[in-house]
Amino acid sequence: MIKTKHTPAHPDGTPSRERGLEEVRLRQQAIGVKLRHMFDEVVNEPVPDEFLEILRRADQASSAKEGQ
Repeated sequence: MIKTKHTPAHPDGTPSRERGLEEVRLRQQAIGVKLRHMFDEVVNEPVPDEFLEILRRADQASSAKEGQ
């Protein structure tokens, strides 16, 4: 006789494994939404003036070297 593993069904008839996979998908989707939201917030933050000054000086030093 061949024995098969029986996956108990949820009262709604959905096998446990399918429910588990759906829960994983939903969690991954929620994580993705949160990460996109956080990324958008960081991208839209203003650049500090001190950092812009550092970039300006680096550009000027680079331009001066190319002009020699």
